[in-house]
Amino acid sequence: MLYTVTAAAAAVTMVTGPATAAPPTVREWLTQPGVTTPADTQLSWQTPAASGATTIRLDPNVKFQTVSGFGAAITDSAAHVLYGLAPAARDEVMKNLFDPVAGAGISFLRQPIGASDFAVGQDYSFDDVPAGQADYSMKHFSIAHDEAQILPLVRQAEKLNPQLRIVASPWSMPGWMKTGGSMIDGKLIDSPRIYRAYALYLVKFLQAYQRAGVHVDYLTVQNEPQALERKNYPGTDLSWQQEAKVIEALGPAIRAAGLDTKILGFDHNWTEHPGDIASHQRAGEDPQPEYPYDLLATDAAKWMAGTAYHCYYGSPDAQTPLKASYPGKDVFMTECEGGDSSTIIGVMQNWGRSSIDWNIALDENHGPHLGGCGTCNGTVTVNSQTEAVSYNDQYRDIEHFSKFVPPGAVHIAASVVYTSGTSTPIQAVAFTNPDRSTALVALNTAKTAQTFTVVSGNRSFDATVPAGATVTFQWGGR
Repeated sequence: MLYTVTAAAAAVTMVTGPATAAPPTVREWLTQPGVTTPADTQLSWQTPAASGATTIRLDPNVKFQTVSGFGAAITDSAAHVLYGLAPAARDEVMKNLFDPVAGAGISFLRQPIGASDFAVGQDYSFDDVPAGQADYSMKHFSIAHDEAQILPLVRQAEKLNPQLRIVASPWSMPGWMKTGGSMIDGKLIDSPRIYRAYALYLVKFLQAYQRAGVHVDYLTVQNEPQALERKNYPGTDLSWQQEAKVIEALGPAIRAAGLDTKILGFDHNWTEHPGDIASHQRAGEDPQPEYPYDLLATDAAKWMAGTAYHCYYGSPDAQTPLKASYPGKDVFMTECEGGDSSTIIGVMQNWGRSSIDWNIALDENHGPHLGGCGTCNGTVTVNSQTEAVSYNDQYRDIEHFSKFVPPGAVHIAASVVYTSGTSTPIQAVAFTNPDRSTALVALNTAKTAQTFTVVSGNRSFDATVPAGATVTFQWGGR
Protein backbone atom coordinates (compact mmCIF):
# COMPACT_ATOMS: atom_id res chain seq x y z
CA MET A 1 0.00 0.00 0.00
CA LEU A 2 1.22 3.49 -0.72
CA TYR A 3 -0.31 5.22 2.28
CA THR A 4 0.27 4.79 5.99
CA VAL A 5 -1.63 7.46 7.89
CA THR A 6 -0.88 7.95 11.58
CA ALA A 7 -3.46 9.10 14.06
CA ALA A 8 -1.35 12.19 14.74
CA ALA A 9 -1.66 13.31 11.15
CA ALA A 10 -5.23 14.25 11.81
CA ALA A 11 -5.76 16.26 8.62
CA VAL A 12 -7.16 13.20 6.78
CA THR A 13 -10.88 13.64 6.17
CA MET A 14 -13.30 10.75 5.80
CA VAL A 15 -16.43 11.47 3.77
CA THR A 16 -19.26 8.98 3.46
CA GLY A 17 -21.57 8.57 0.51
CA PRO A 18 -21.80 6.76 -2.82
CA ALA A 19 -18.95 7.03 -5.33
CA THR A 20 -19.53 9.37 -8.23
CA ALA A 21 -20.18 7.52 -11.48
CA ALA A 22 -17.25 7.69 -13.88
CA PRO A 23 -17.60 9.13 -17.38
CA PRO A 24 -17.24 6.85 -20.42
CA THR A 25 -13.70 7.87 -21.37
CA VAL A 26 -10.37 8.65 -19.74
CA ARG A 27 -7.69 10.94 -21.14
CA GLU A 28 -4.24 9.36 -21.08
CA TRP A 29 -1.19 11.68 -21.33
CA LEU A 30 2.01 9.62 -21.55
CA THR A 31 5.67 10.58 -21.88
CA GLN A 32 8.68 8.31 -21.99
CA PRO A 33 12.47 8.76 -21.99
CA GLY A 34 13.90 9.76 -25.35
CA VAL A 35 10.50 10.67 -26.84
CA THR A 36 9.80 14.40 -27.04
CA THR A 37 6.10 14.30 -28.02
CA PRO A 38 3.55 13.12 -25.43
CA ALA A 39 1.03 10.45 -26.43
CA ASP A 40 -2.43 11.93 -25.84
CA THR A 41 -5.06 9.19 -26.17
CA GLN A 42 -8.41 7.99 -24.82
CA LEU A 43 -9.16 4.88 -22.76
CA SER A 44 -12.51 3.22 -22.07
CA TRP A 45 -14.04 2.22 -18.75
CA GLN A 46 -15.47 -1.21 -18.06
CA THR A 47 -18.31 -2.09 -15.69
CA PRO A 48 -18.32 -3.80 -13.25
CA ALA A 49 -14.80 -3.07 -12.10
CA ALA A 50 -12.17 -5.70 -12.75
CA SER A 51 -8.83 -6.27 -11.04
CA GLY A 52 -5.53 -7.09 -12.72
CA ALA A 53 -2.28 -8.46 -11.35
CA THR A 54 -1.48 -4.87 -10.35
CA THR A 55 -4.34 -2.56 -9.41
CA ILE A 56 -4.39 1.14 -8.56
CA ARG A 57 -7.47 1.61 -6.44
CA LEU A 58 -8.71 5.18 -5.82
CA ASP A 59 -10.77 6.28 -2.85
CA PRO A 60 -11.89 9.91 -3.27
CA ASN A 61 -13.51 9.75 0.18
CA VAL A 62 -10.07 9.74 1.84
CA LYS A 63 -8.65 13.23 1.49
CA PHE A 64 -5.24 14.62 2.40
CA GLN A 65 -3.65 18.04 1.68
CA THR A 66 -4.73 20.76 -0.73
CA VAL A 67 -2.31 21.44 -3.60
CA SER A 68 -0.78 24.90 -4.03
CA GLY A 69 1.07 24.23 -7.30
CA PHE A 70 4.02 22.97 -9.30
CA GLY A 71 6.78 24.93 -11.00
CA ALA A 72 10.33 26.31 -11.08
CA ALA A 73 12.23 29.60 -10.61
CA ILE A 74 12.73 32.68 -12.77
CA THR A 75 16.23 33.33 -11.43
CA ASP A 76 18.41 36.18 -12.63
CA SER A 77 20.14 33.67 -14.94
CA ALA A 78 16.84 32.31 -16.25
CA ALA A 79 15.59 35.82 -17.04
CA HIS A 80 18.86 36.65 -18.81
CA VAL A 81 18.60 33.52 -20.96
CA LEU A 82 14.96 34.14 -21.87
CA TYR A 83 15.72 37.74 -22.78
CA GLY A 84 18.30 36.41 -25.23
CA LEU A 85 15.38 35.27 -27.37
CA ALA A 86 13.51 37.45 -29.84
CA PRO A 87 10.28 38.76 -28.25
CA ALA A 88 8.00 36.48 -30.30
CA ALA A 89 10.10 33.42 -29.46
CA ARG A 90 10.19 34.37 -25.78
CA ASP A 91 6.40 34.76 -25.76
CA GLU A 92 6.07 31.28 -27.25
CA VAL A 93 8.28 29.77 -24.55
CA MET A 94 6.36 31.57 -21.81
CA LYS A 95 3.07 30.29 -23.21
CA ASN A 96 4.42 26.75 -23.28
CA LEU A 97 5.55 27.10 -19.69
CA PHE A 98 2.57 28.84 -18.07
CA ASP A 99 -0.57 28.59 -20.20
CA PRO A 100 -2.81 25.94 -18.56
CA VAL A 101 -4.41 24.95 -21.87
CA ALA A 102 -1.76 25.49 -24.55
CA GLY A 103 1.22 24.78 -22.28
CA ALA A 104 2.32 23.14 -19.06
CA GLY A 105 0.30 25.43 -16.80
CA ILE A 106 3.14 26.02 -14.32
CA SER A 107 1.44 27.34 -11.18
CA PHE A 108 4.20 28.04 -8.62
CA LEU A 109 7.37 30.14 -8.86
CA ARG A 110 10.34 30.24 -6.48
CA GLN A 111 11.80 33.74 -6.65
CA PRO A 112 15.20 34.64 -5.14
CA ILE A 113 15.33 37.83 -3.08
CA GLY A 114 18.54 39.31 -4.45
CA ALA A 115 21.28 37.16 -5.95
CA SER A 116 21.42 33.38 -5.79
CA ASP A 117 24.14 31.18 -7.27
CA PHE A 118 22.32 31.67 -10.59
CA ALA A 119 22.90 35.36 -11.15
CA VAL A 120 24.66 37.26 -13.91
CA GLY A 121 27.85 39.19 -13.23
CA GLN A 122 28.08 39.50 -9.45
CA ASP A 123 26.10 39.08 -6.28
CA TYR A 124 23.67 41.80 -5.24
CA SER A 125 21.06 42.58 -2.61
CA PHE A 126 18.34 45.22 -2.67
CA ASP A 127 20.18 47.41 -0.16
CA ASP A 128 23.89 47.40 -0.96
CA VAL A 129 25.98 50.14 0.65
CA PRO A 130 29.76 50.81 0.69
CA ALA A 131 31.90 48.65 2.95
CA GLY A 132 31.77 49.74 6.56
CA GLN A 133 28.38 51.44 6.19
CA ALA A 134 24.88 50.33 7.21
CA ASP A 135 21.33 51.32 6.25
CA TYR A 136 19.03 50.35 9.13
CA SER A 137 16.14 52.45 7.82
CA MET A 138 16.44 51.10 4.23
CA LYS A 139 16.91 54.54 2.66
CA HIS A 140 18.84 52.93 -0.20
CA PHE A 141 16.45 50.00 -0.72
CA SER A 142 15.62 49.37 -4.39
CA ILE A 143 14.40 46.48 -6.57
CA ALA A 144 15.64 48.24 -9.72
CA HIS A 145 17.70 45.18 -10.61
CA ASP A 146 14.57 43.02 -10.97
CA GLU A 147 12.60 45.64 -12.88
CA ALA A 148 14.63 45.12 -16.06
CA GLN A 149 13.93 41.44 -16.79
CA ILE A 150 12.68 39.41 -13.82
CA LEU A 151 9.52 41.32 -12.96
CA PRO A 152 8.29 41.63 -16.58
CA LEU A 153 8.56 37.84 -16.91
CA VAL A 154 6.78 37.20 -13.61
CA ARG A 155 3.96 39.55 -14.63
CA GLN A 156 3.71 37.80 -17.98
CA ALA A 157 3.58 34.43 -16.22
CA GLU A 158 0.75 35.66 -13.97
CA LYS A 159 -1.17 36.90 -16.98
CA LEU A 160 -0.83 33.51 -18.67
CA ASN A 161 -1.82 31.67 -15.49
CA PRO A 162 -3.83 33.83 -13.06
CA GLN A 163 -3.65 31.03 -10.45
CA LEU A 164 0.13 31.39 -10.19
CA ARG A 165 1.58 31.37 -6.65
CA ILE A 166 4.99 32.73 -5.61
CA VAL A 167 7.37 31.81 -2.81
CA ALA A 168 10.33 34.17 -2.34
CA SER A 169 13.60 33.31 -0.62
CA PRO A 170 16.89 35.16 0.08
CA TRP A 171 20.23 33.43 -0.39
CA SER A 172 21.67 36.13 1.84
CA MET A 173 20.64 39.29 3.59
CA PRO A 174 22.71 42.40 2.64
CA GLY A 175 26.37 41.94 3.53
CA TRP A 176 26.39 44.79 6.05
CA MET A 177 24.02 42.76 8.24
CA LYS A 178 26.50 39.88 8.50
CA THR A 179 29.56 39.03 10.56
CA GLY A 180 31.87 38.94 7.55
CA GLY A 181 30.46 42.01 5.83
CA SER A 182 29.76 39.93 2.70
CA MET A 183 26.80 38.14 1.15
CA ILE A 184 29.08 35.11 0.71
CA ASP A 185 29.14 32.88 3.80
CA GLY A 186 29.14 34.31 7.33
CA LYS A 187 26.36 34.71 9.90
CA LEU A 188 23.64 37.22 10.62
CA ILE A 189 24.87 39.61 13.31
CA ASP A 190 23.13 38.63 16.56
CA SER A 191 21.67 42.00 17.45
CA PRO A 192 18.04 43.14 17.96
CA ARG A 193 18.74 46.13 15.71
CA ILE A 194 19.87 43.80 12.93
CA TYR A 195 16.85 41.52 13.33
CA ARG A 196 14.57 44.54 13.02
CA ALA A 197 16.51 45.81 10.01
CA TYR A 198 16.33 42.43 8.27
CA ALA A 199 12.58 42.19 8.94
CA LEU A 200 12.18 45.68 7.45
CA TYR A 201 14.26 44.65 4.44
CA LEU A 202 11.97 41.68 3.73
CA VAL A 203 8.81 43.75 4.22
CA LYS A 204 10.21 46.41 1.86
CA PHE A 205 10.73 43.65 -0.70
CA LEU A 206 7.13 42.43 -0.37
CA GLN A 207 5.80 45.98 -0.69
CA ALA A 208 8.00 46.81 -3.67
CA TYR A 209 6.93 43.68 -5.52
CA GLN A 210 3.31 44.46 -4.69
CA ARG A 211 3.67 47.94 -6.18
CA ALA A 212 5.24 46.32 -9.23
CA GLY A 213 2.12 44.20 -9.67
CA VAL A 214 3.40 40.95 -8.16
CA HIS A 215 1.90 39.45 -5.01
CA VAL A 216 4.21 37.20 -3.01
CA ASP A 217 2.19 34.42 -1.37
CA TYR A 218 4.93 32.80 0.73
CA LEU A 219 8.29 33.86 2.11
CA THR A 220 11.24 32.06 3.67
CA VAL A 221 13.90 33.99 5.56
CA GLN A 222 16.98 32.04 4.43
CA ASN A 223 17.65 29.61 1.61
CA GLU A 224 19.50 26.51 2.86
CA PRO A 225 20.41 27.83 6.32
CA GLN A 226 22.52 24.74 7.12
CA ALA A 227 24.90 25.16 4.16
CA LEU A 228 28.21 26.65 5.30
CA GLU A 229 31.51 27.37 3.57
CA ARG A 230 30.15 29.10 0.48
CA LYS A 231 33.12 30.26 -1.57
CA ASN A 232 31.73 32.06 -4.59
CA TYR A 233 28.02 32.73 -4.20
CA PRO A 234 25.64 34.07 -1.53
CA GLY A 235 24.76 32.02 1.52
CA THR A 236 24.33 32.36 5.27
CA ASP A 237 24.84 30.04 8.24
CA LEU A 238 21.58 30.69 10.10
CA SER A 239 20.83 28.50 13.14
CA TRP A 240 17.26 27.67 14.09
CA GLN A 241 17.68 29.94 17.12
CA GLN A 242 18.52 32.91 14.90
CA GLU A 243 15.84 32.04 12.37
CA ALA A 244 13.30 32.07 15.18
CA LYS A 245 14.46 35.59 16.15
CA VAL A 246 14.13 36.76 12.53
CA ILE A 247 10.60 35.35 12.25
CA GLU A 248 9.54 36.87 15.59
CA ALA A 249 10.54 40.27 14.20
CA LEU A 250 9.18 39.61 10.70
CA GLY A 251 5.73 38.22 11.55
CA PRO A 252 4.49 41.35 13.34
CA ALA A 253 6.13 43.56 10.68
CA ILE A 254 4.24 41.81 7.88
CA ARG A 255 0.98 42.15 9.81
CA ALA A 256 1.62 45.82 10.61
CA ALA A 257 2.21 46.48 6.91
CA GLY A 258 -1.21 45.02 6.07
CA LEU A 259 0.29 42.19 4.00
CA ASP A 260 -0.99 38.61 3.87
CA THR A 261 2.24 36.86 2.84
CA LYS A 262 2.76 33.65 4.82
CA ILE A 263 6.11 32.65 6.35
CA LEU A 264 7.62 29.21 5.79
CA GLY A 265 10.48 27.97 7.93
CA PHE A 266 13.70 26.09 7.22
CA ASP A 267 13.94 25.86 3.35
CA HIS A 268 16.51 23.06 3.27
CA ASN A 269 16.92 19.29 2.89
CA TRP A 270 14.75 16.47 4.25
CA THR A 271 17.80 15.31 6.22
CA GLU A 272 20.93 17.30 7.08
CA HIS A 273 23.59 16.56 4.47
CA PRO A 274 26.82 14.92 5.77
CA GLY A 275 28.81 17.69 4.10
CA ASP A 276 26.86 20.31 6.05
CA ILE A 277 27.37 18.35 9.27
CA ALA A 278 31.12 18.29 8.62
CA SER A 279 31.10 22.04 7.89
CA HIS A 280 29.41 22.75 11.22
CA GLN A 281 31.94 20.59 13.03
CA ARG A 282 34.86 22.37 11.36
CA ALA A 283 33.33 25.65 12.50
CA GLY A 284 33.07 24.35 16.06
CA GLU A 285 29.26 24.23 15.88
CA ASP A 286 26.85 21.44 16.70
CA PRO A 287 24.88 20.12 13.70
CA GLN A 288 21.14 20.73 13.87
CA PRO A 289 19.50 17.59 12.42
CA GLU A 290 16.10 18.44 13.96
CA TYR A 291 16.05 22.02 12.65
CA PRO A 292 12.39 22.04 11.41
CA TYR A 293 11.14 20.51 14.66
CA ASP A 294 13.22 22.80 16.83
CA LEU A 295 12.01 25.86 14.93
CA LEU A 296 8.34 24.86 15.16
CA ALA A 297 8.76 24.34 18.90
CA THR A 298 9.61 28.04 19.42
CA ASP A 299 7.27 31.00 19.87
CA ALA A 300 8.07 31.93 16.26
CA ALA A 301 5.80 29.08 15.12
CA LYS A 302 2.70 31.25 15.60
CA TRP A 303 3.92 33.34 12.66
CA MET A 304 4.67 30.33 10.44
CA ALA A 305 2.33 28.66 7.96
CA GLY A 306 4.59 25.65 7.63
CA THR A 307 7.95 24.25 6.57
CA ALA A 308 9.80 24.36 3.24
CA TYR A 309 11.98 21.45 2.13
CA HIS A 310 14.57 20.79 -0.59
CA CYS A 311 15.20 17.40 -2.21
CA TYR A 312 19.01 17.20 -2.19
CA TYR A 313 19.43 14.80 0.70
CA GLY A 314 17.12 12.42 2.52
CA SER A 315 13.68 11.21 1.48
CA PRO A 316 10.23 12.82 1.17
CA ASP A 317 9.14 10.33 3.83
CA ALA A 318 10.58 12.87 6.28
CA GLN A 319 7.62 15.16 5.59
CA THR A 320 5.00 12.87 7.10
CA PRO A 321 6.34 12.69 10.69
CA LEU A 322 6.73 16.48 10.72
CA LYS A 323 3.12 16.82 9.58
CA ALA A 324 2.07 14.30 12.23
CA SER A 325 3.94 16.27 14.91
CA TYR A 326 2.53 19.64 13.77
CA PRO A 327 -0.73 18.84 11.92
CA GLY A 328 -1.72 22.51 11.79
CA LYS A 329 1.39 23.42 9.77
CA ASP A 330 1.76 22.78 6.03
CA VAL A 331 4.64 21.23 4.12
CA PHE A 332 6.08 22.58 0.86
CA MET A 333 8.81 21.42 -1.51
CA THR A 334 10.40 24.70 -2.61
CA GLU A 335 13.48 23.58 -4.56
CA CYS A 336 14.55 20.41 -6.35
CA GLU A 337 17.16 20.46 -9.10
CA GLY A 338 17.42 17.06 -10.77
CA GLY A 339 14.18 15.64 -9.41
CA ASP A 340 11.77 13.64 -11.54
CA SER A 341 8.23 12.26 -11.51
CA SER A 342 9.16 9.85 -8.74
CA THR A 343 10.31 12.76 -6.57
CA ILE A 344 7.11 14.73 -7.14
CA ILE A 345 4.96 11.67 -6.43
CA GLY A 346 6.87 11.11 -3.17
CA VAL A 347 6.44 14.75 -2.17
CA MET A 348 2.69 14.61 -2.81
CA GLN A 349 2.30 11.26 -1.02
CA ASN A 350 3.85 12.86 2.06
CA TRP A 351 1.68 15.94 2.54
CA GLY A 352 3.55 18.26 0.17
CA ARG A 353 1.47 21.18 -1.04
CA SER A 354 3.95 22.12 -3.76
CA SER A 355 6.84 20.75 -5.77
CA ILE A 356 9.12 23.38 -7.29
CA ASP A 357 12.15 22.71 -9.46
CA TRP A 358 15.06 25.12 -9.77
CA ASN A 359 15.90 27.28 -12.83
CA ILE A 360 13.10 27.60 -15.34
CA ALA A 361 15.64 28.26 -18.12
CA LEU A 362 19.41 27.99 -18.59
CA ASP A 363 21.79 28.00 -21.54
CA GLU A 364 23.63 25.06 -23.11
CA ASN A 365 26.47 25.48 -20.61
CA HIS A 366 24.16 25.15 -17.56
CA GLY A 367 24.45 28.84 -16.82
CA PRO A 368 25.17 31.62 -16.47
CA HIS A 369 25.94 31.24 -12.78
CA LEU A 370 28.15 32.66 -10.04
CA GLY A 371 29.23 29.34 -8.56
CA GLY A 372 27.73 26.33 -6.90
CA CYS A 373 26.05 23.94 -9.33
CA GLY A 374 27.88 23.70 -12.65
CA THR A 375 25.70 20.91 -14.04
CA CYS A 376 22.20 22.17 -13.26
CA ASN A 377 19.62 22.03 -16.03
CA GLY A 378 16.78 24.39 -16.74
CA THR A 379 13.20 23.39 -17.39
CA VAL A 380 14.06 24.63 -20.87
CA THR A 381 17.50 25.06 -22.44
CA VAL A 382 18.09 28.07 -24.67
CA ASN A 383 21.12 27.77 -26.92
CA SER A 384 23.02 31.05 -26.66
CA GLN A 385 24.37 30.73 -30.21
CA THR A 386 21.36 29.50 -32.19
CA GLU A 387 18.49 30.53 -29.85
CA ALA A 388 17.10 27.01 -30.24
CA VAL A 389 14.87 26.02 -27.31
CA SER A 390 14.82 22.50 -25.88
CA TYR A 391 12.14 21.31 -23.46
CA ASN A 392 13.88 19.04 -20.99
CA ASP A 393 12.74 16.05 -18.93
CA GLN A 394 12.14 18.49 -16.07
CA TYR A 395 9.53 20.23 -18.21
CA ARG A 396 7.65 16.98 -18.89
CA ASP A 397 7.83 15.91 -15.23
CA ILE A 398 6.30 19.21 -14.10
CA GLU A 399 3.73 19.14 -16.91
CA HIS A 400 2.33 15.79 -15.79
CA PHE A 401 1.18 17.57 -12.63
CA SER A 402 0.79 21.28 -13.40
CA LYS A 403 -1.28 20.72 -16.55
CA PHE A 404 -3.73 18.36 -14.85
CA VAL A 405 -3.61 19.26 -11.14
CA PRO A 406 -4.35 22.98 -10.61
CA PRO A 407 -4.08 24.90 -7.35
CA GLY A 408 -6.93 23.92 -5.06
CA ALA A 409 -6.86 20.25 -6.03
CA VAL A 410 -7.02 17.78 -3.13
CA HIS A 411 -4.77 14.77 -2.78
CA ILE A 412 -6.86 11.60 -2.40
CA ALA A 413 -5.97 7.99 -1.59
CA ALA A 414 -4.50 5.88 -4.40
CA SER A 415 -3.35 2.43 -3.27
CA VAL A 416 -1.25 0.17 -5.48
CA VAL A 417 -2.31 -3.44 -4.88
CA TYR A 418 -0.55 -6.42 -6.44
CA THR A 419 -1.44 -10.12 -6.32
CA SER A 420 1.94 -11.69 -7.03
CA GLY A 421 5.54 -10.98 -6.10
CA THR A 422 6.75 -8.89 -3.21
CA SER A 423 6.67 -5.44 -4.75
CA THR A 424 5.43 -3.45 -7.71
CA PRO A 425 7.36 -1.03 -9.93
CA ILE A 426 4.33 1.27 -10.22
CA GLN A 427 4.19 4.48 -8.19
CA ALA A 428 0.99 6.53 -8.19
CA VAL A 429 -0.72 9.55 -6.66
CA ALA A 430 -4.23 10.93 -7.30
CA PHE A 431 -6.18 14.15 -6.90
CA THR A 432 -9.70 15.53 -7.04
CA ASN A 433 -9.62 18.88 -8.88
CA PRO A 434 -11.74 21.98 -8.21
CA ASP A 435 -13.80 21.21 -11.35
CA ARG A 436 -14.55 17.75 -9.84
CA SER A 437 -12.37 15.95 -12.34
CA THR A 438 -9.93 13.29 -11.15
CA ALA A 439 -6.24 13.17 -12.06
CA LEU A 440 -4.02 10.14 -11.47
CA VAL A 441 -0.25 10.29 -12.11
CA ALA A 442 1.58 6.96 -12.37
CA LEU A 443 5.23 6.10 -13.01
CA ASN A 444 6.62 2.79 -14.25
CA THR A 445 10.03 2.41 -12.59
CA ALA A 446 10.69 -0.97 -14.23
CA LYS A 447 12.88 -1.71 -17.26
CA THR A 448 9.98 -3.43 -18.98
CA ALA A 449 6.45 -2.35 -19.89
CA GLN A 450 3.85 -2.82 -17.14
CA THR A 451 0.10 -3.38 -17.39
CA PHE A 452 -2.18 -2.41 -14.53
CA THR A 453 -5.84 -1.79 -13.79
CA VAL A 454 -7.21 1.45 -12.38
CA VAL A 455 -10.34 1.07 -10.24
CA SER A 456 -12.55 4.01 -9.29
CA GLY A 457 -15.95 3.25 -7.80
CA ASN A 458 -17.65 0.47 -9.72
CA ARG A 459 -15.67 0.97 -12.95
CA SER A 460 -12.14 0.25 -14.11
CA PHE A 461 -9.81 0.57 -17.08
CA ASP A 462 -6.58 -1.15 -18.10
CA ALA A 463 -3.40 0.62 -19.15
CA THR A 464 0.02 -0.48 -20.37
CA VAL A 465 2.91 1.86 -19.63
CA PRO A 466 6.38 1.53 -21.28
CA ALA A 467 9.54 1.18 -19.23
CA GLY A 468 10.45 4.38 -17.40
CA ALA A 469 7.35 6.20 -18.63
CA THR A 470 5.12 8.60 -16.69
CA VAL A 471 1.40 8.80 -17.43
CA THR A 472 -1.37 11.11 -16.26
CA PHE A 473 -4.99 9.96 -16.48
CA GLN A 474 -7.80 12.47 -16.18
CA TRP A 475 -11.56 11.98 -16.20
CA GLY A 476 -14.81 13.59 -15.08
CA GLY A 477 -15.40 17.22 -14.23
CA ARG A 478 -18.29 19.58 -14.62
